[in-house]
Amino acid sequence: MAENQKILVCAGTGCASSGALPIIDILKDEIKRQGLEDTVSIVGTGCQGFCEKGPTLVIEPQHVLYTRVQGEDIAEIVASDIMKGERVERLLLLDTETQQPITKMSDIRFFAKQHRIVLKNCGVIDPQRIGDYTAREGYKALEKVLKEMKPNDVIEEVKKSGLRGRGGAGFPTGLKWSFCQQTPSDKKYIICNADEGDPGAFMDRSVLEGDPHSVIEGMLIGAYAMGVDEGYVYCRAEYPLAIKHLEIAIKQAEEAGFLGDNILNSGFNFHLKVFAGAGAFVCGEETALMASIEGKRGMPRVRPPFPAVSGLWGKPTNINNVETWSNIPHIIRHGAEWYAQFGTEKSKGTKIFALTGKVNNTGLVEVPMGTTLREIIFDIGGGIQNNKEFKAVQIGGPSGGCLPTDMLDLSVDYETLTNAGAMVGSGGLVIMDETTCMVDIARFFVNFSQKESCGKCTPCREGNKRMYDILDKITKGKGKLEDLDTLENLALTIKETSLCGLGQNAPNPVLATLKYFRHEFEAHILEHKCPAHVCSALLSYSIDAEKCKKCSLCAKNCPVSCIKGDKNTPYVINQDECIKCGTCMDKCKFGAVSRS
Repeated sequence: MAENQKILVCAGTGCASSGALPIIDILKDEIKRQGLEDTVSIVGTGCQGFCEKGPTLVIEPQHVLYTRVQGEDIAEIVASDIMKGERVERLLLLDTETQQPITKMSDIRFFAKQHRIVLKNCGVIDPQRIGDYTAREGYKALEKVLKEMKPNDVIEEVKKSGLRGRGGAGFPTGLKWSFCQQTPSDKKYIICNADEGDPGAFMDRSVLEGDPHSVIEGMLIGAYAMGVDEGYVYCRAEYPLAIKHLEIAIKQAEEAGFLGDNILNSGFNFHLKVFAGAGAFVCGEETALMASIEGKRGMPRVRPPFPAVSGLWGKPTNINNVETWSNIPHIIRHGAEWYAQFGTEKSKGTKIFALTGKVNNTGLVEVPMGTTLREIIFDIGGGIQNNKEFKAVQIGGPSGGCLPTDMLDLSVDYETLTNAGAMVGSGGLVIMDETTCMVDIARFFVNFSQKESCGKCTPCREGNKRMYDILDKITKGKGKLEDLDTLENLALTIKETSLCGLGQNAPNPVLATLKYFRHEFEAHILEHKCPAHVCSALLSYSIDAEKCKKCSLCAKNCPVSCIKGDKNTPYVINQDECIKCGTCMDKCKFGAVSRS
């Protein structure tokens, strides 16, 4: 048995929801029962990234990853791996080509293809222990800044790194900081925007859960550079674990002298608070977010003045998202040139993506900017589930666009994706296969945007509702070709005239699907068919008399009793009464029911 082993158990929200927390308790009991407390430590970490395979645990220093671990597996893992060094092969990941178990985590393509900077500590340290963070160079960047650098030096280093805001728009971070720094005021604020509302996105949540001190350290450095003594982390209340870990980290940082007054005897003061948002998507927009902190309804306001001039309570304010702040300590520790070596000419560094949808390996991925969509989806993500055909990737959340197969080799960077009709956004990647209806997808995202609209400006409030009505009509087979022109004109008008980013970007999914999947819209309108067999109003089910075994399973399970027949007569579906739920097709064991 190796000395001083660690068992790292993913205790992030994803794995916790699939049973990781009881596993930690069972592990502790088993380690104690075997008398191994002095040589084996158990660490509940943040997200390890491989969400599809959770609950996961890693044994160090051997770097062995076990997947889909259950409580009943623990005794065997301890007896075989911890005590004898023998791997439990049934819990190891299999190589997709050789079907052989992979014994080292670094050999798994999901991890081997990544380059982790922001996620360096996630899944490795206990986020509730500041000592784990400081043992991995935590707060060294803050010490360097306070002892060796002037505020302008810090801003110039961030500028030279090429870091751009990771919250969506990609504005140069150092330049944004300089605006706030140069605005004279007796009081300034900085804010971390952790109001992550995109469907399928969980990057910020995972960083706050797994490495909260990196965000705090990044904010401390930014506060020093901009002359700020107070800040907020605006985190949606639906992230209770992230808020819990953040509040623990703030308290620990205060006790260690990294937060508060006269930090590290430098004369620099900074205080940080957590503000729990109520879950309104529009509060991800910075002016709406500040209104929410002030106790007002979260609604955007006209800019200028920009927050760097007049922000929270009318004072100069800088806002960056979780991932942006978390990059800062790495840039200061290793230097701007080191950071700028990753990525493309205009999009430096790495980007975290939440890989979800019809892909084999869902999870958290960090790759250098400039990596192609194909590499992310097929090399890291393991390709499409059930050997289905890839159809599209929705990138950038509800404000992004759907890109088709012939764009898989696009570089993932700000300019390239914007030119293609999508956006990097916060980093959500929703993968779709041949069973996805692109008209229905456009309707889904527009419905999300219209429900989340604050209602302040007419283009967003009324325009998104109108777009949804047209899309809904098309999915029901009631559309007309001229509706497509109306949709496009509406989308462009909303985009140009809406007050904030929600309205300005809400039409993106519509414009992208019209551009790349217009044939599906036309099939719905001209042929009254949904090529993906998703839109129920356009489906019809029938029973092949020759294949029908007269078993009555379809009739017994039909919720509206619209299927008639008997042991002597093949069953028939009454099309006028059929609600097109598909139950008959699911229950038939002989392939007699077909859908068209």
